[in-house]
Amino acid sequence: MNAAAGSGGHSRHAGHSASMFVRKFWISLILTVPVVFYSPAAENFCKFSAPKFYGSQYLDFILGSIVFFYGGWVFIAGAYRELKEKLPGMMTLIALAISTAYIYSVFSVFAKTGEDLFIELTTLIVVMLLGHYFEMRAVGGAQSALKDLSKLLPDTAEIIVPRGGVAGTKTIPVSELKIGDVVFARPGGKIPADGEIVEGESDVNESMITGESKPVSKNAGDRVVAGTVNGDGSLKIKVSQIGENTFMAGIMRLVAEAQASKSRLQILSDRAAFYLTIVAIAAGSATFVAWLAARAGFAFAVDRLVAVLVITCPHALGLAVPLVASISTTMAARGGLLIRHRLALEAARKIDIVLFDKTGTLTKGEFGLMRVAAAAGYDENKVLQSAASVDAYSEHPVSKSMVKAARERSLEILPVKNFTRLPGLGVEGEVVGEKIFAGNFTRVENLGLKLPAELAAAAGEENKKGRTVIFVVKNDKAVIGICSFADLIRGESREAIDALKKMKIKTAMITGDSEDVAKQTASELKIDEYFSRVLPGDKAARVKILQERGLKVAMVGDGINDAPALTQADLGIAIGAGTNVAIESAGIILVKNDPRDIVKIIELSRMTYAKMVQNLFWAAGYNVVAIPLAAGVLAFKGIFLPPAAAAILMSLSTIIVAVNALTMRARRI
Repeated sequence: MNAAAGSGGHSRHAGHSASMFVRKFWISLILTVPVVFYSPAAENFCKFSAPKFYGSQYLDFILGSIVFFYGGWVFIAGAYRELKEKLPGMMTLIALAISTAYIYSVFSVFAKTGEDLFIELTTLIVVMLLGHYFEMRAVGGAQSALKDLSKLLPDTAEIIVPRGGVAGTKTIPVSELKIGDVVFARPGGKIPADGEIVEGESDVNESMITGESKPVSKNAGDRVVAGTVNGDGSLKIKVSQIGENTFMAGIMRLVAEAQASKSRLQILSDRAAFYLTIVAIAAGSATFVAWLAARAGFAFAVDRLVAVLVITCPHALGLAVPLVASISTTMAARGGLLIRHRLALEAARKIDIVLFDKTGTLTKGEFGLMRVAAAAGYDENKVLQSAASVDAYSEHPVSKSMVKAARERSLEILPVKNFTRLPGLGVEGEVVGEKIFAGNFTRVENLGLKLPAELAAAAGEENKKGRTVIFVVKNDKAVIGICSFADLIRGESREAIDALKKMKIKTAMITGDSEDVAKQTASELKIDEYFSRVLPGDKAARVKILQERGLKVAMVGDGINDAPALTQADLGIAIGAGTNVAIESAGIILVKNDPRDIVKIIELSRMTYAKMVQNLFWAAGYNVVAIPLAAGVLAFKGIFLPPAAAAILMSLSTIIVAVNALTMRARRI
C-alpha cells in the first residue's frame, strides 16, 4: 500500500517506486554531463571548449530532449493527475518549470538566439529525481510494518486428516484452510490460523501482536492467533477464523485505514500546499513580467520564472505530516496500539482526564483471596483447606478462586463426600468425616450461629472494603473462619495512574459496583474521582458530565458494554486481548490488557504532534527567504539563484523533513 493513499499531497506517487526514480536519476545524470560540457556556460565561465563534430551544435537539444521526456515525464504525468483531481501541487509546479524551460530552449535552438536553458533544465530534472528517490525511500521505509506483519504469517499449514482410521497430517497452503479444520503446530513453528487449542499445552510467543516478549502459557480451550510462535510443546488447534476475518488481517486493515486517514495538521498541510502552489504561479508570473519590463532579456526572465516555480514547490510540505503520521502509526502497531483514526491519536495529546472502566480494565475481572481469619483454636491454613476442598466441586468464580488460593499455598485439596450445592447460599460436603459449609452469612443466620468476636470484627472490616466474605462452618455448629475476596487490581494499573499524574492528567473511575467497593479501589489506586453503581447504559452520561466541566475525556473500557461511553468520549480507547476487542466503538485499540499503554498513547501523540510542527516549519519556513532570492531581489548585488540551485535547496528541505521524521524510530513506545 502506498503511504499516500488518501492523501492529496502524495497520491502523485501512485504507481511510483524508489527503484524507478534512482534508475531515471542515473540515466539522466549520465546524459546531463555532455549537456554541461557542450553548453555556452562551460565555454563562457569555465573557459572549456568541448571537441566539436558535425551536428554538435544540436547535442544539447538532443540530449536535453531525452532527459526531458525520459526523466521529466514522470512529473508531467503527476501534474496531469493533480489537475484532474483539481488539486494542483508540487508536480504541477515542477511540470510548469521544466516545460517552460524546455519549450523556450527548443525555440532558442531553432531561432538561433543562443540563449537556451538546457543546462538548467537537465540539472533541475536530475536534482528533482534524486529528491524524489529519497522521498520514496523514506515513505517506503515507513510502510515496512505492513510488510513485516504479512511476513509473520506462514505459507503452509499441517492439517490433521484420518488415514485408514489413524490420524495423520497433511501439508496444505494456508489459503486452503477451512473453518473447523484441526491444524498441528509443531514446537518452534508459527501458528497458521486463529483458533482454539483442542489438545496440548505450550508457551506461545505473542510479541508480534502484544509487544510483550514474555511467552504466554496456553492449554486446551485457550485461543491462539495466526502468526504467533509456538514454544516447546505440540498443539492441535481447531481453526475458527480464516482469511480477512483473522486477527492479523484485522491489524493490517486497521494500520492501512489509519495510514489512509488524515489528521487535522495533515489537512492543514494539504491546504497550505495548494495555496503555496497558487502563490508560486502568481509569484513566478510576476517575476517573469517584472524582469521583462526591466529589459533584462527573455531568457533571463524565463530563468527567474523557473527558479521561483522550483523553489516554491510544496514538496517537503506535502511530505512533512504524512510521513510522520505513517511512521507513528506503524510504531504504534508494533507496540500493540492499533490506531483506527489519526484524529484519535491527535486528540490524545489534549486529554485532561482519563476515565477508566473498573472491571477488566483497572482490575483483572477475577477474584483473588485477600484475607483469611480463623476463630480461636483453628489454623488459617486449615480453614482455607477445608473451604477449598468443598469448593473444588463448584464452578462458581469465587469457588475457583478459593481453590486457586489453596494451591498457591501448597495446601492439599482433600476428598469430599456428599457434596451439595445450596442455591443462593454456598456449598457443603463431608471433609475427612466433618461437615463443612462455605458460603454467605445468610446460611450462618439460618443455622442460628453466633460469630466469634474476632471473626465479626474481621468480617466487618472486609465488608467496609466492599469485599466478598465467605463464612466457613463446621458441622453446622460453629463458624471456624472467614475468607474474603476482591476483584484483583492489576499491578500495571498503579503504574499507569502514577504516570498519568506526573503528566498532569487527572484520572477517574466508573463502575457498576457499590459505593464501598468503588471507594476502596479508587483509594488504593489514588484515583482523583469515581462514579459507582453506574449501569452500562448510563456510562455515556457520566462522560458527558465530565465534558460539561470543560474537560477533554479519554474513556478506557473493554469495548463491549462500554461502547456508548467510548463513542461519547473525546477519545475512546478499547482495552482487551485479541479478537475480543470491539473495535468499532473506539478510535484506538490496545491489544494487551495493560493500562500503562494509555501513557504510551499520550506520549506518542505528543511526540507525533511535535514532529509534525517541526516539519511544517522546515517545509514552509524557508520559502520566506527563498522566494525573493529566486525572484532575483539581490540581482543588484550580482547574486542569482539558478534553477538547479533552487532545486537543491528545495530537495534539501525535503531531506531534512524526512530525516527529522525518521528520528522517531529511535524512540521506543
